[in-house]
Amino acid sequence: MSDDFLIVDNICKSYVGVHALKNVTLKISSGTIHCLVGENGSGKSTLIKAVAGVVPIDSGEIIINQKAYPHLHAIDSIREGIQVIYQDLSLFPNLTVAENISLNQMVEERKKIITWSEMEQIAQRELDRIGVRLKVDDLVEDLSMASRQIVAIVRALTQDARLIIMDEPTTALTKGEIDSLFSLILDLKNHGISTLFVSHKLSEVLEISEKVAVLRDGMMVGDFVTSELDTNKLVFHMTGKEIVHSTFQYGGKKSGETPLLELMNLTKKPNYTNINLSLFRGEILGITGLLGSGRTELALSLFGLNRPQSGQIKINGRSHRIRTPNDAIRAGISYLPEDRHSQGLFLQQSIGTNLIVTILKRLLNKLGMVSEKKKLKAMTRYVKDLRIKTTTLEAPAESLSGGNQQRVVLGKWLATDPKIFILDGPTVGIDIASKSEIHHLIKNLAKEGMGIIVISDEINEVFRNCNRILVMKNGKIAAEVDPLQTTEKELIELVEKKNGVASS
Repeated sequence: MSDDFLIVDNICKSYVGVHALKNVTLKISSGTIHCLVGENGSGKSTLIKAVAGVVPIDSGEIIINQKAYPHLHAIDSIREGIQVIYQDLSLFPNLTVAENISLNQMVEERKKIITWSEMEQIAQRELDRIGVRLKVDDLVEDLSMASRQIVAIVRALTQDARLIIMDEPTTALTKGEIDSLFSLILDLKNHGISTLFVSHKLSEVLEISEKVAVLRDGMMVGDFVTSELDTNKLVFHMTGKEIVHSTFQYGGKKSGETPLLELMNLTKKPNYTNINLSLFRGEILGITGLLGSGRTELALSLFGLNRPQSGQIKINGRSHRIRTPNDAIRAGISYLPEDRHSQGLFLQQSIGTNLIVTILKRLLNKLGMVSEKKKLKAMTRYVKDLRIKTTTLEAPAESLSGGNQQRVVLGKWLATDPKIFILDGPTVGIDIASKSEIHHLIKNLAKEGMGIIVISDEINEVFRNCNRILVMKNGKIAAEVDPLQTTEKELIELVEKKNGVASS
């Protein structure tokens, strides 16, 4: 008898003639940890929705627990023990831990009278089952992202989950929280519960999985044993080509050169304290550290969104008081935020509108109205220069892939002709090929003389693309690192250890 809990057998799904999935086959055994990877548009989301019974397949069949479902519905998937935890977690932030965990079970059992003690018992039983400690009367909105992940997982367990599908579960977690999540996934395995883990972070994929399924252009490239893979092999399977990485070669500052940007004892407690750093023309300065280290708060201060309490900001040797984003833009600073969806884009507005929103005053004609000719010229330029893949400028920004959305945000700020460009998590949630292209663009901007600050918790990102790296811990600069004088492993160890020692 087969121990395969889930068999996706030769399924196809098309949208208006476009193959989202083409003859995809996948098997997941009971009590195993599988990962699913692929570039944006490869079919990952469609496959997950098909297994969840949310999207009907055109052909093939899905077999769960040895039952064949040519037409799987969401209720069938749930009853068979499949639970999907999406990125937004779908929790009720204004309800307690106990209410969030027990609600689905109560609804399924059609309880007419629901008591607090019963909800508490259900929640506590499931928390105890996997050895997790959470206060069941805490509101979910007061929990850390890691604790919210646990609530979502425990809620799935109340539905007798046998396969839990996690979509990009580590995006907003610290390294310590990721380690805790992985320990929980391993514990689920020991209880016979399978996990399908979807992630763009290949280092995590290789760390947690036993097998890795790779989708490309809607087709299954292969289902590989993880021990036979490394990052380069995985990238090749995902993209069909080798991605070449190279450390950034900085021309070097000239003798006596005035820093493009200089921070002197900049402080905003409790975010960061006594920050001293300099950035030169043509330099890519990396800032890394665990979540909560103060790196994003520092970036927000430089863009007028988190006013410092004391210290000095100098640009080209002159002191500047940056109180608002307009002050920052006038000083030649642009900022690409970590969350492109809520902070970087007007998702329902057109691609073209998003590209020119920062320079509307430049596009006015003599009558004080936006010149259609100037507007079209500016839009077309950035679509071409940044290789934004779209058939029309009028399409909404939300219709683009993650990589193309990020290019639009880049274009929006490059239109302001910045001297200093701060990029916070420039490749969060985008596929490996788009990452490579954005890294190449950043290096070209530096070669043209722009000063770049890259903030990222992905160590390989700053290591491969920056000529100097600052490590932040507890709101302070703990160390300065030259990538040519250290290894990526040593940098990881420096970031993760509790106390860093500053070096010159």
